[in-house]
Amino acid sequence: MKALVLCAGLGERMRPLTDTTPKPLLAAGGKPLVAWHLEKLAAAGVRDVVINTSWLAPRFPEMLGDGAQWGLRIAYAYEGAVPLETGGGMLHALPLLGDAPFIAVNGDIWCDHDFARLPAEPAGEAHLVLVDNPTHHPGGDFTLAGDGRLVAGGGHALTFAGIGVYRPSLFADWRAAIGDEAGADSVPPRFKMAPLLRAAMARGGVSGEHHRGRWTDVGTPARLAALSDALSDTPGDAAHGSDP
Repeated sequence: MKALVLCAGLGERMRPLTDTTPKPLLAAGGKPLVAWHLEKLAAAGVRDVVINTSWLAPRFPEMLGDGAQWGLRIAYAYEGAVPLETGGGMLHALPLLGDAPFIAVNGDIWCDHDFARLPAEPAGEAHLVLVDNPTHHPGGDFTLAGDGRLVAGGGHALTFAGIGVYRPSLFADWRAAIGDEAGADSVPPRFKMAPLLRAAMARGGVSGEHHRGRWTDVGTPARLAALSDALSDTPGDAAHGSDP
């Protein structure tokens, strides 16, 4: 199973830290955020990883190389000076990911979810990991129904953790799903992932799980500092981050 780590964001809310370092390469607990993902992916049996890049793209191969230090093979998908958003970034990376389902994880989160537990063959077009709503996102994103399907509205919404498994077929009708949103006609196209997921949910094609462990969306310097402190205080593989 291959994996995509989404690292193309501009990191604007993290400035000045991201003036010279892309957010996924900022250190937490003594190593770059993205390195935690690479370790976990390798432990789950993944061998091929695609990293999409934009802002300060050359820094990624400088720091991560070809992935050999983790027993991985890393390929880089450069999106240009303007990031393609999550949906456009995934579409752009598909030629490197192949035809089978793949794991995708946001490069700017930390989570103690065991990637080996993710389904190699999702029941529908995607399988998403949800977490309890953090204080900075109290409304959540999607609702987990009793049968394991995700719905876009109703009930108690949970927050998308930025971890999922996707079938390439999810992108077959991407243009119809996003309509005339800005960026749709760009080359390559630039669009968010949410419209595709909502369209698939309307077809009953997205499953999910509620992860009750630790998770941090590293969106501000304060959250990065709190996560780094938590990881540094808990040595070894038992380290856990928390959302401050």
